[in-house]
Amino acid sequence: MPFLSGLFLPTPFLTLSTALGYALATVGMKSVSMGQISLGVLLATIGFLIAFMSEILLMRSYDLSYVYIAIIVAESVLVLLYALCIGEGLSHRQMAGAVLVLLGLWAVAA
Repeated sequence: MPFLSGLFLPTPFLTLSTALGYALATVGMKSVSMGQISLGVLLATIGFLIAFMSEILLMRSYDLSYVYIAIIVAESVLVLLYALCIGEGLSHRQMAGAVLVLLGLWAVAA
């Protein structure tokens, strides 16, 4: 992609922007499921576009496996925070499971 060829952004920014893009797409999908179709499709499209472009830049410098682990951890935290904000929080057991999954991803990435 020529429009991304000269662009350099720090890895943490790209990881976070990719995760935010996917999280925004998730918010869009949730909006569609609640009947807000136009808004949801718009949010999902913007989110996937942000994630797509950020992830391309990340993959230029890092292996795919490392990139996805970092993105999944960041995206999981963001989506869980969004779920709490809309009243779809986790039980203590589910939260413990989520923490174990995140710790597992961290252990694999370390």
